[in-house]
Amino acid sequence: MKKVLVLSAAMMAVVMSAKAEVEFAYDAGFEAVSAYIWRGQYNGGLSFQPDVEVGFNANNEAIKFRFGAWGSVGASDWKFKKGLPSYIDLDGNEINPNTYFVPELDVFGNFTFYGATVGFTHYYYFGGNPFFSKLEEAGSQTEIQAGYSFEHFFGQNAYFNWYTVVAGSDANYDDELNATRAWSSYLEVGYDYTFEDLGLTLGAVVGMSPWKSPLYSNSKFAVTNISLKVNKEWEFDAVTLDLFAQGSLNPDGLVGDKNDPYYNVILNTAGDEKLYIQRLNGTIGLGVWF
Repeated sequence: MKKVLVLSAAMMAVVMSAKAEVEFAYDAGFEAVSAYIWRGQYNGGLSFQPDVEVGFNANNEAIKFRFGAWGSVGASDWKFKKGLPSYIDLDGNEINPNTYFVPELDVFGNFTFYGATVGFTHYYYFGGNPFFSKLEEAGSQTEIQAGYSFEHFFGQNAYFNWYTVVAGSDANYDDELNATRAWSSYLEVGYDYTFEDLGLTLGAVVGMSPWKSPLYSNSKFAVTNISLKVNKEWEFDAVTLDLFAQGSLNPDGLVGDKNDPYYNVILNTAGDEKLYIQRLNGTIGLGVWF
């Protein structure tokens, strides 16, 4: 909360110094997706994902502050109920490998000033894998972000973002399973092109993990996400509908090193090896925004 207050104060100071007119802004809605895809990774099947955020704008949205929450709840999917036996992990915790989907809640805040954005996201996974609790709280991570969008110059949204996990369950393990902070990071370069008359947007993203990371399952620099997305919007008086489809290729494979100390633990948690090594993922979804 302290970080949020500091960010809010900084934003207000900038706006007041610029003598800009400030207006309240909010977004609320949800998406229903056939698969939960995150940075090229398959994180679950059919899911319901609500989103709400509040903040304010200035100078025709050149200056923005947002604070909000996003969640994901996966449907009970029979494909993952394998009838696998429970097992005891290295910390003596009993793991049920038949439960793959877990609800997720993210709290985030960000500040944008003429294309430059800084922010944070705190991820919390209900029932997260306790194997990753050696460093800090299991199923919880805090990530900071810095990025820039060139939309102000080009009219179309070319952008890059850098994300780094700074707290929570994010550890690399050596052969003796000693944990060290991984500082898992992700660099994303993207471009969105909008056909205004059609209400259609095409987006392309290339994402990479710059060093060894348990979050992206790479042992060195790797391109982990090449995604293409198309979405179509319909605007009505009180609601906007957004229909989209996305395909993602992970050239590195999600788990490529079977000598990794926690390789089998990850696979047993999901109960299905293909979820972590498949290179091609996709989803279709419908968003409803108020």
